[in-house]
Amino acid sequence: MSPLRGEHATAVPVDSDSRLELVRQVNPNELDVDPILPESVWARLRQLVSERQQEPQLMRAGLSPTRSVLFTGPPGVGKSMAAKWLAREIERPLLVLDLSSVMSSYLGRSGANVRYVLDYAKTVESILLLDEFDAIAKRRDDSSEIGELKRLVTVLLQEVDDWPSTGLLLAATNHPDLLDPAVWRRFEMLVNFPMPTDEQVSQAVRMFMGENAGVDDEMVSLVSAASAGASFNDIERELHRIRRESIVLASGLREALLRLVHERVAELD
Repeated sequence: MSPLRGEHATAVPVDSDSRLELVRQVNPNELDVDPILPESVWARLRQLVSERQQEPQLMRAGLSPTRSVLFTGPPGVGKSMAAKWLAREIERPLLVLDLSSVMSSYLGRSGANVRYVLDYAKTVESILLLDEFDAIAKRRDDSSEIGELKRLVTVLLQEVDDWPSTGLLLAATNHPDLLDPAVWRRFEMLVNFPMPTDEQVSQAVRMFMGENAGVDDEMVSLVSAASAGASFNDIERELHRIRRESIVLASGLREALLRLVHERVAELD
């Protein structure tokens, strides 16, 4: 069932002590809806897909497709979903670095684990996502960090420079201010994911309520106004909670949504 079952690759790398796999293999076909993103982000994502589809034309011009992309933006605005969308459209398996397995208490082991993952990802035509990138690519002038993490940043910079055009390296961070300054110029494309606009919040509310929710436009507008400033992840979590509550308490979705609005209004000054 592995998305890599058709690839002639070495075994998935594991931590030598815990024997836990250092990467998670994500099936991009599990993405049943497209992410809600601004047109500026969609333009970059579509370009990445088009480059892979027109790789021969690029090669004839002496160019190669984009090899490395850095996603920045607050939590819950669609960075991980965008990675899944790219994997689905490009038809490549998505590998996600598992930080809980990679980071080791043994001196020097974390850097070795990251190198194992990067070397493995180079052997298959895949998309590698380094989520929470700021955890392994922090500023090297941070006096609170130990020498091992600083050496790890140097390793990462070298790997980004040498990434093969057969794969695509994605890095995502919620805290771009923590990244080492040298990281920014290593990535060939930078994509910033902003907080959702009012229109996108309304679109998300409709989507997460469900197609057969039976809620009128007035209630959608009310819930959208109460959700202003929230991320897509926050909206999804709250609306799924409300839908479950309405079923468990048999109170009706409209009444449950009104309770949500009252909670939000109570938080206002």
